[in-house]
Amino acid sequence: ESRESAEIQSSPVVFLLPASAALDSLALLRRGEARFGGRKGRGIGMGARVSKATSCCCIRGQLPGSTRLDSADAVDEDQAEAYELPAFQEYSFEQLRLATAGFAVENIVSEHGEKAPNVVYKGKLDAQRRIAVKRFNRSAWPDPRQFLDEAKSVGQLRSKRLANLLGCCCEGDERLLVAEYMPNDTLAKHLFHWETQAMKWPMRLRVVLYLAEALEYCTTKGRALYHDLNAYRVLFDNDCNPRLSCFGLMKNSRDGKSYSTNLAFTPPEYMRTGRITPESVIYSFGTLLLDVLSGKHIPPSHALDLIRDRNFNMLTDSCLVGQFSNEEGTELVRLASRCLHYEPRERPNVRSMVQALSPLQKDVETPSYELMDMPQGGASSVQSLPLSPLAEACSRKDLTAIHELLEKTGYKDDEGTANELSFQMWTNQMQDTLTSKKKGDSAFRQKDFTTAIDCYSQFIEVGTMVSPTIYARRCLSYLMNDMAEQALSDAMQALVISPTWPTAFYLQAAALLSLGMENEAQEALKDGSAQETSSSSGR
Repeated sequence: ESRESAEIQSSPVVFLLPASAALDSLALLRRGEARFGGRKGRGIGMGARVSKATSCCCIRGQLPGSTRLDSADAVDEDQAEAYELPAFQEYSFEQLRLATAGFAVENIVSEHGEKAPNVVYKGKLDAQRRIAVKRFNRSAWPDPRQFLDEAKSVGQLRSKRLANLLGCCCEGDERLLVAEYMPNDTLAKHLFHWETQAMKWPMRLRVVLYLAEALEYCTTKGRALYHDLNAYRVLFDNDCNPRLSCFGLMKNSRDGKSYSTNLAFTPPEYMRTGRITPESVIYSFGTLLLDVLSGKHIPPSHALDLIRDRNFNMLTDSCLVGQFSNEEGTELVRLASRCLHYEPRERPNVRSMVQALSPLQKDVETPSYELMDMPQGGASSVQSLPLSPLAEACSRKDLTAIHELLEKTGYKDDEGTANELSFQMWTNQMQDTLTSKKKGDSAFRQKDFTTAIDCYSQFIEVGTMVSPTIYARRCLSYLMNDMAEQALSDAMQALVISPTWPTAFYLQAAALLSLGMENEAQEALKDGSAQETSSSSGR
């Protein structure tokens, strides 16, 4: 039987008890009484939280006075109190084009890059909120109303366990989703392609609990179906807490497949019917449990063979030796084998998974970023970064110093425009455009910033050529004239032309400082410094 398991030794990994005895010893853990028992923590799955409504400890399982609180209700209450996001909204295509620097290749974060039929980009909405933008194939959702209805339904969800859907765009043939951006990579990266340290056992347990809680939350909100659940769908936020991507709550197209991964990992009933059910999601959750336990993407059929043969050495990540107990390992294997049962009706429901995983949690007081050995907030502070003279000037909003540096740099960053210039020079229109540019440069040099704005605007309006430096110079001219919003817009346009240009990020920071947006300015400075470091190391 695939349900059979055995006792796991932590070091070395050896299973000593008969399968039946091991399962009998875990009978209590499988009952619905499993809970944290009042440990204090930092959110769902890490112990108790104080409820503003009752002024008492609200733990999954019980409230004072022996009042039972449903697990899903506990999750929902916690989310509502502690997590605030803007309401779902529709964005214009132009907003998202600017946010992603013109859907620049450099901003692609999806697994298969440009080759994917639906590409995901990172971006920054109005130079402030970081977002992930999924751009669908033009033929994916031909009916705009159907797309909007689906997106709005998913957009009603708000949970700390999800990378939530913030909005969408439906203009012409364009179909895009906008979600929270998670900066610390995917579970696949941390499990299968780690560089310095394998994920620790307590963090792996936290990942699967948080994922189960995310699925439970979605189920209670009427979105029990999740398409193509896999390790690439689990993302890590600024504090390295795992989140489930909201993109999987919608199919990749109106009539598209629910699974795009290797057929070896798809639920057997889906292979027969082509339909996804809540039980199919449980099957995929079982494959994730195997990923977490093994550190490898093992086909379920092979994993079940190893479980039946009690060959757990092959099933367990060698990096985890000594990190977990017999009971923890046995319970995870047992739960995975139940999720992978051939008959859908024999699989557990999502609530029972939360109940089974909750008592296994370890180091519940330790923040996720500490377990992952990563800095809180996902990035270094600006003070710790090596800043160039231009970055320093922008961080101080020293407009005089910025002017001197831009004037000194000239147009050397405008790669790719020289050929276009020489080709177009013979037309009268280009001669007029060049005249506007020369007058603008002269005014900029002489610090006549009002005239510089007028001349550079004439150059830009003709539209024959593009120049990030022109936008940078007009951006500073706007700042000199106390027109910070226009300056911010020009810094963003410069990024559309040149998505990895550090100068554009730094000017964005100066504009944000002028608008009193200190935190956003710090993020822009970090982005610029990262790009500058990357380009320097690539030389």
